[in-house]
Amino acid sequence: MSKLIYENPLACEEDISKFILEGSARISFPEGAMRLENALSASEGQKANYVLWCPEAFPSDVKIEWEFRPLKEPGLAIMFFAAKARSGGSIFDENLSKRTGEYKQYHSGDINAFHVSYFRRKEPDERAFHTCNLRKSYGFHLVAQGADPIPDASEQSEWYKIQIIKNKNKVTFFVNGLQIFEFVDDGETYGKLLTGGHIGFRQLAPMVAEYRNLRATWI
Repeated sequence: MSKLIYENPLACEEDISKFILEGSARISFPEGAMRLENALSASEGQKANYVLWCPEAFPSDVKIEWEFRPLKEPGLAIMFFAAKARSGGSIFDENLSKRTGEYKQYHSGDINAFHVSYFRRKEPDERAFHTCNLRKSYGFHLVAQGADPIPDASEQSEWYKIQIIKNKNKVTFFVNGLQIFEFVDDGETYGKLLTGGHIGFRQLAPMVAEYRNLRATWI
């Protein structure tokens, strides 16, 4: 039987008071939803990007849901999940190297994680042909891919319901109830099976987007 284990409307500053920001970002709530945008110039490359971690650690078998609205591009939105130190401890252990939002620190550093990029409008090829990508780390392993159904960013963008289901060795990804991809991990080809861990929102500058109604359900 499934059980709701975490719920956060992401509606005001108090809702994220315990979240951990790595890198520099402007976080605001102009319309009762969390708006993320870069604080540093996009010309600084990876240094302008950032990750905002939820402080809760979630179990291995979990459904993660949130709503997303892209307001300005180019850029890219990623959700990290099942993130844990490669040693098996928390990603916030003091003995781990400091992370500052630069991507290599997350896929080839001290942590293991899945990361799904579900709004990719950064490079010219990404803006012409839209896909959602699932990668597994440690390493930069592209393990699943599917077509991205979300339209280009706009101030009039609608809200899109995003859902990740991680059940045993299978990861399934949905947008507005439409299955985008499924990945079954054999626990060998791309490293050992990932279990529970933290989730984190990542954006690439100069993208601006909003988020609300984050939920996690044990399954």
